[in-house]
Amino acid sequence: MISSMTKDERSLLLFLETCSVDYGGKIDARHMNAEDFRIAESWNKSGYIKFGRICWRDISEDKRSYWVEFSEEAWKDAHAERRARYDRIEGNRTWVRTEDLNKDGGPLE
Repeated sequence: MISSMTKDERSLLLFLETCSVDYGGKIDARHMNAEDFRIAESWNKSGYIKFGRICWRDISEDKRSYWVEFSEEAWKDAHAERRARYDRIEGNRTWVRTEDLNKDGGPLE
């Protein structure tokens, strides 16, 4: 599925993956726009993810009012996109690692 996703869909997938890993699946909806909600609801209907609201009495001070759970396919796609994003960023790196320098501080040849 990842190969057919738009840039916005891939970005949302990684945002939701971060919410899953770092916040136990709780989502701060202030970081989502109308298109993100449309995509998430579409994925929910297809079973790609599970997505919904947290009961009002269980919303804490962090204001995370939605939740997400990933299917196995979504986990695999998120991992693939995370790796692809790293490869894109690494290809544009503008800094040098210290181990890439010679004793005089110049680049290794």
